[in-house]
Amino acid sequence: GPKRAQLMVTALRSFCRFLVREGETPIDFAASVPTVPCRQQATVPKYISDEEVAQLLASCDRGTSEGRRDYAVLLLLARLGLRAGEVARLQLEDIDWRSGEIRVLGKGQVRDRLPLLAELGEALVAYLRRDRPRSSSRHVFLRAQAPRRHFSNASAVSDLVRRALSRAGLRPPLKGAHLLRHSLATNLLRKGASMTEIAEVLRHRAVATTQTYAKVD
Repeated sequence: GPKRAQLMVTALRSFCRFLVREGETPIDFAASVPTVPCRQQATVPKYISDEEVAQLLASCDRGTSEGRRDYAVLLLLARLGLRAGEVARLQLEDIDWRSGEIRVLGKGQVRDRLPLLAELGEALVAYLRRDRPRSSSRHVFLRAQAPRRHFSNASAVSDLVRRALSRAGLRPPLKGAHLLRHSLATNLLRKGASMTEIAEVLRHRAVATTQTYAKVD
């Protein structure tokens, strides 16, 4: 991809300068290394349809502890558009049952309040009451296998999504947790939501960040 090629170009230029400094060659070839264009928002966001999202959720075996946990995680991603890291960092005290809200620690350490949708609340209650292991950790989601600690990073949440996609028989070009964030925005757009409304759902600080979704129309 372009970004990886840019890193290679930067490394190659540095190596050329190193050769000059070490006296291996009198010519600095760094200027001869071509540039690699990497245009912002040059691609169309990858997404799956509402029907495929439902298929993904249905792939969770809600008769098992791990299945109920995965179902709750996928609902957070698919219905509220949370980022993988935000799910991994979610704490027990972030769920305000009385007011029906979830407090999310997002980018830039900004805290946002999101609605605790009924189906999401039910999924969280089922997991917390029946399946969450006893632990001193305050994180909502814990590993299903020992050691029973919280997800170490965002990659663990994306791995969960990849396994669910495989179970559901879905093979989109993007297979991480961000796929569901893209899908939420795209499906909202197709149902007539405005860019401003989608920006509010995704908690974008600038509407310009949301405008990339206009290209899927």
